[in-house]
Order: sequence, then structure tokens, then C-alpha cells
Amino acid sequence: MERRRVLKSLGAISIGAAAGSLTNSAELEVVYNVDKPKLQTDVLVVGGGTAGVIAAIQAGRMGTNTILVENGSQLGGTTTTGGVSFPGIFHAWGKQIIGGIGWELVMECVTLNDGKLPNFSIIPNNTSVRHWRHQVAVNGPLYALLAEEKCMEAGVDIRYYETPMEVSYNNGQWTVQTIGKGVQAEIKCKQIIDCTGNAFVTSLAGFSVLREADTQPGSLIFRIGGYDFEDLDLAEIPKRFHGVLRQNMINNLKLKTPQGPFPPSVPYGYVYVPGADSTTSMTHTKANLEGRENLLELLRTLRTFPGCEKIRILDIQTETAVRETFRIEGEYQVTHEDYVQGKVFQDAVSHSFYPIDLHRNGKSIYQEFLKPGVVASIPLRALIPKNSKNLLVAGRCISSDRLANSALRVQASCMGMGQAAGAAAVLAHQRNVTPIDVPVAEVQALIEEYGGIVPR
Repeated sequence: MERRRVLKSLGAISIGAAAGSLTNSAELEVVYNVDKPKLQTDVLVVGGGTAGVIAAIQAGRMGTNTILVENGSQLGGTTTTGGVSFPGIFHAWGKQIIGGIGWELVMECVTLNDGKLPNFSIIPNNTSVRHWRHQVAVNGPLYALLAEEKCMEAGVDIRYYETPMEVSYNNGQWTVQTIGKGVQAEIKCKQIIDCTGNAFVTSLAGFSVLREADTQPGSLIFRIGGYDFEDLDLAEIPKRFHGVLRQNMINNLKLKTPQGPFPPSVPYGYVYVPGADSTTSMTHTKANLEGRENLLELLRTLRTFPGCEKIRILDIQTETAVRETFRIEGEYQVTHEDYVQGKVFQDAVSHSFYPIDLHRNGKSIYQEFLKPGVVASIPLRALIPKNSKNLLVAGRCISSDRLANSALRVQASCMGMGQAAGAAAVLAHQRNVTPIDVPVAEVQALIEEYGGIVPR
């Protein structure tokens, strides 16, 4: 009786009674039904990553009905879920070359986090001042919140946990079948912007996509703690660490930090994941499992080093960040020569500034730096799948050869592409034409109206 009295005083009796009534509820006998909504929109953006967020905001701000489908749980892609929370590069040779909605979002994120901008007046020389010094450090979770807020302010309908399964085009209209948690949606739209990073929608629609037999490694980013950098033997530990690598005790491992190789003076690093592929759930699962396996082995190894006995993992990104999968065959392919020579296209809609940066599965990185004063440009035609109608892409699946793509894939460039694709899609919808038929001058003017910088 004493136990019963005590439980009753704590509310356990009433809770138990409530639970009993729930288990007898007739509602639990209802068969689970899959929701099958039929939706209509003007612009559909698939992929809420670096490029997709900007494309959706651009379309939404122009008063166009816009749906954004994202298979994850937050926006921002590489910048947030992937953990590469230092987007760039927005400045080149002492002046800003990429602005617009992407820069607005980055700046608001820096301000709200009391962050600092790099000194953009210092020109990188690729020796004492490296190009990545001009990347802007942001708070990844905050960036995701702001991206979501700006999408909703623009009237964008965000649909998380959904992915396209079928894509068809009839009578000037796209029909996209998506599947998600308890949902099988049918979305009809006038314009699609494929920002999946894998050209997934483009492929489902039947257009050509390309990839290399061997692709660049991905990176699983993490933070570590439990050691004092000042107390480490900076001569002995790197020797032991690289000895472990030579003995293949840790497969395919490359630990780096913004300050250089291990041991890090800041608690940030990444492990390479060779061949990381986010194209399908199976390949993405494989990449994540391999990255986490390597990280666990790294942790155990580091704890055998003097001064690292208490080292621990503070945080791990939920997904491996992927550098390379499929890219489209577009109305124009940006070549390595176009990029390094800084060719300014007649239909240029954004700049791009980053060295050729091809990672070779952890063995080396091939880099080719742009000559002083050179800034690459991105033509609208490279965002349009060849022979397509009412379909654009933005992001790393841009039509380009492999070397050019290794530079074009970075975040600021993808943001510029996203804004351009959003502008072109809305203008095409308003004029009832396909994007390739929209006067380029109108697209360029609209980009500039919303703060973007057009190559001239």
C-alpha cells in the first residue's frame, strides 16, 4: 500500500490509466494510409543544398509559386549537413566577384554569430597566403536556420524527406513523382531546377549525364578534443602518425586541418572516403559507413600517442561530404581551357574563382592556380541539359569537363549558379518559353537587380 500511495502521489496511477485507455483506442486499428497529394506549382527546385536554396529564394522572391524538395532534414547541403562551413570564394584580386542572395545569406550568418570576415584586400599568392584564406567561416546550424527562414519569407513550399522517383514531360508541363515518409506526391510544374548535385532529375527525365570511372574522395568532417596542443611532442607524433599510415593500419586516411596536417592546433579534421558517391541511398550509405569506420580506427590509434591518451570525438557530421558524382551534358560544356583562361561568355551569368582542385583519393591533390587578374565565368548554356525544355541545373552537376568541374563545384560558384537558374526559370515561365530562348540580357539584368554580379 505504501508503494501504491507513493506512486499515486507522483501521478503514476493516473498515467497508467491513461495508457490503458490509449491501448484500447479504436484509432489504433485504422490501417496506415499513404498520403498521395497532387500539387501544382510554377517552379520546382529539387535539392535544397548550396545551389538549390538560392535558386528557390530567387524564384520565390519574384512572386512565383515555388516548391523545394529536399531528401534530408535541413537546408544548406555541403555547408551544413556536409560540415564544410566555410563557403567561398566570393572575392578575387581585391574585389568582390560573387554577390547576390548567397552573399546576403553568408553575411547575415556571420553578423548574427558575431563572426569575422577575412581581409579580402590581401591578395593570395598561393605560398604564404593561400586561396582558402578568403573562405568565410560560418556557423553551419545557424546557416541552415537562416536558409529556411529566407525560403519561407519568399513563400517557398519546403518539402523535406522526399525524393523524386519518376519524371515525365507532356504538353509543356513536367510531372514529378516523389516519395517520402508516408507520402507519394505528384507535382506538376512548368519549370524544374535540378540542384541534386548528382543530376538525378536530369537523368530520370532521360537526358545524358556523365561521370568518371574513378571519382574524387569525399570527406567525413569531425571535431576532436581532450588534448592540449601546447603539450604535444610536435616532432614525434607526426612521425608515429605517418608511420601508422605507411603500415596501412588505417585505410585511406587523411587527417587535415585548416592549419595543416596532424597534430591540429584547432579541433577540426576530416577523413577521406575514396569513391564517395551520394547518387543512391546504397552508395551514400556505403560512403558514410566507410568514413565512420576509418574515424573510429583513427580515434583508437591517436589514443596510443603520448599526450593524446584522453583524446575524444566532440562531433561528427551526419553525412560524408561528396566532391564528385554525375554532371550533365549541357548546351555548352565549360572546359579546363575556358576556366583557366578566364573566358567571358556572351551568356555569362556568374563568376567562379577557385583553383583547379582535383583530389586523388587521398594520395595527392592536383592544383592549378589562376594567373593574376584571371576570373572564370559560367555561361547559362552550361546550366541547360542538351535538347531539354523547361529544365535547368545548378551546382556541381554543371556541364563541364572534369578539371573545370573540380573548381566550379565550390560553394560560392554554386550559389551564383543557383541564383542564375532561379532567375532564368522564372523568366521562362513568365514568357512561356524554354530557358534557352529567354534573352540573356534579361536574365543578366534580373540577376543584378537582386544583387548578383554578372561578368562583363
